[in-house]
Amino acid sequence: MLQCLGRCLLSYRVTGHRMMSQQSLAGRVAIVTASTDGIGLAAAQALGHRGAHVVVSSRRKENVDKAVALLQGEKIQVTGTTCNVGKREDRERLVNMTVDRCGGVDILVSNAAVNPFFGNIMDSTEEVWDKILDVNVKASFLLTKLVVPHMEKRGGGSVVFVSSVAGYQPMQALGPYSVSKTALLGLTRALAPELAHSNIRVNCVAPGVIKTRFSSALWQNEAIVEEFKKQLAIKRLGEPEDVGGVIAFLCSEEASYITGETITVTGGMSCRL
Repeated sequence: MLQCLGRCLLSYRVTGHRMMSQQSLAGRVAIVTASTDGIGLAAAQALGHRGAHVVVSSRRKENVDKAVALLQGEKIQVTGTTCNVGKREDRERLVNMTVDRCGGVDILVSNAAVNPFFGNIMDSTEEVWDKILDVNVKASFLLTKLVVPHMEKRGGGSVVFVSSVAGYQPMQALGPYSVSKTALLGLTRALAPELAHSNIRVNCVAPGVIKTRFSSALWQNEAIVEEFKKQLAIKRLGEPEDVGGVIAFLCSEEASYITGETITVTGGMSCRL
């Protein structure tokens, strides 16, 4: 009888903890860029299910509207807007709209990235490098610079950059893109100590091969998939939700003592010590 009661009480405590955890971001406002599909949408879902009001964005209005409808259907507080993070006026409008409509900013997930080049790195042009670095690296920093004053007003916040396993282990034919993702690892380390005094944590995730539209050229090729699987401890490709949950964790109080770190989400692919 006592053993049964003990098990019931333990079960209640665990269940209660999970319920509280599911609302651990209640009252927080989260901007997630490039968040109408793939990892960005999964991050918005994970943050929203923990109670955050998420602001989703994409360059195309129809994609934004579709994502907003999906998230509303999941009972998530959501606001959507178009945004090309490579444009200064769009970045400013995204942040200003968030503050005006939601009252502030607590979380930034910088997920937007482009890759207009595939081939030998020596064949890449100045225009390719400008495009990749502008969107993948500069925009991440400049968005962070825009949100920091608003996070400081609310007592702190969390920034998460979405890098890639390619940032540690450059992928063949993706040279410039890989370099941009390496830069995000450095940006994370550079910003973390600078913003710690404002109670703003800066972290990064480095996904492996995740089944998204962006990486479809890799995972739709069966021969490439089989080669990748040889490098994995978990013998499957990743799903966007695998990364979204890690991002939500990094933005939560459960990660309050973590900053300047990059978590690899690779299924056990060896890419660093």
